Amino acid sequence: MSETEKHRRIRSYVLRTGRMTPGQERAYEENWSRWGLVHADGPLDFDTCFGRPGPKVLEIGFGMGQSLVEMAVAAPDNNFVGIEVHKPGVGRLLHSMVDEGVNNVRVYCHDAVEVLRDCIADESLDTVQIFFPDPWHKKRHHKRRLIQSEFVTQLTRKLKSGGILHLATDWQQYAEQMMDVLTAAEGLSNSDGPEQFSPRPDDRPLTKFEARGERLGHGVWDLLFVKD
Repeated sequence: MSETEKHRRIRSYVLRTGRMTPGQERAYEENWSRWGLVHADGPLDFDTCFGRPGPKVLEIGFGMGQSLVEMAVAAPDNNFVGIEVHKPGVGRLLHSMVDEGVNNVRVYCHDAVEVLRDCIADESLDTVQIFFPDPWHKKRHHKRRLIQSEFVTQLTRKLKSGGILHLATDWQQYAEQMMDVLTAAEGLSNSDGPEQFSPRPDDRPLTKFEARGERLGHGVWDLLFVKD
């Protein structure tokens, strides 16, 4: 094994091989050139990309994009950038954007760590949101969890002073780890007080999965931290 392979970063995701539906494929082919962003293009100029200034919101791991599109509809003055590694989810997001007449979302289909490093300027974002990242339930897989101190340091650099880091999970043990990591991070303060989880903000849509979980008594934990 080479030194490069030994020190290769442990990824927080595994690329699934699921095929896109015909609708997702069509939406991707017809709309990627309009709303897609390419990591290889380098630093992103938000104002040029969106054709206007506006609050800059980055969502990492938007899944099928349902809540991201809902947030974009509810906040038309915000400029949203979503990052998702799974192409079917990107296709579904683009399909929903067409259905809802949304034009204030742009999307990367790429590794979020690399997009942050190469495309997003320091102190440029008003909000970073990560909702229901893979909890990697088994203890031996906890090292794959996205919310680790090094990654949070990277996120913090990208936020403006006063910017918001908003996390949410439905896995209590992961929520507790998130709280520990964010509490220990330099430059962040808990908006609800030390070690306090936040009520779900009105601007985070309630997903069907989450609503079903609530009916069954399952918990959801939101964390809102502010950059000092």
